[in-house]
Amino acid sequence: MFRLQAQRPVTNALFTASRRSISVKSILHGSPEAQQAGEADVQQHSRLVGRGKYVHGFEFHCVKPDKTKEYKEAAEKYYTGLAGDSNLHVKLTGSWETFVGQQDTFLHILEYENYGGYDKTAQLVKNSDHLKNYEAMLPHMNSRSSQLNQEFAFFPTAPPHAQGGIFELRSYQLIPGTLLGWEHAWRKGIDARRKFVEPVGAWFSQVGRLHQVHHMWQYRNLETRKETREKAWQIDGWAETVDKTSQLARSMDSFILSPLSYSPLK
Repeated sequence: MFRLQAQRPVTNALFTASRRSISVKSILHGSPEAQQAGEADVQQHSRLVGRGKYVHGFEFHCVKPDKTKEYKEAAEKYYTGLAGDSNLHVKLTGSWETFVGQQDTFLHILEYENYGGYDKTAQLVKNSDHLKNYEAMLPHMNSRSSQLNQEFAFFPTAPPHAQGGIFELRSYQLIPGTLLGWEHAWRKGIDARRKFVEPVGAWFSQVGRLHQVHHMWQYRNLETRKETREKAWQIDGWAETVDKTSQLARSMDSFILSPLSYSPLK
């Protein structure tokens, strides 16, 4: 989960990769499509690796420990209200509560019709009862933070479903300038993981905390997660992917999430 700007950084990072100098060649070492674009397009990495159709807003709320019940009630009213308003250019992807990781933290992911949809939604919310519903959540929070992300082109976010179980959000703080290298290594290795489990989604940040990558998975329980990850290590390609991507990251976080009752993804 990306670091909340209003408070101290998350302290349960699984590892911090050693910083290494990154040459121009390694920066350009993305997928074949990215390589063909050439050096002039380094600054346009979002066009090279992003899907470009939607923008996903990640909203993290750190809630007062004794106010989680009140917060959940207010959040359900606000987010289901957004999802049910046909005039808005937004959909609710999912809402979760962290139960392993940073406690009393809630994640909501909203899907906008690119930045134009985000602008229209923000303007409409300001002049509607949705704003009152949002303000009803505020007294129950200690802090809040948001980030706008784009999907990786090779992995659109999963549609609404109710499979049950738990979700894992893995977040990586990349060394600036290494997104194309990350995309190439992860794209190659993801086939090994797909033999056992499909990712729910994969994103990279564009506004808010930059140089971050997120991907989300769904498992029946923590034991299934353990078994699935162990199987992936036995497939050719996954160990190499982990090695290469770890060299491009400064830190990495893993959070286990429980979907809220109204979450479209659960």
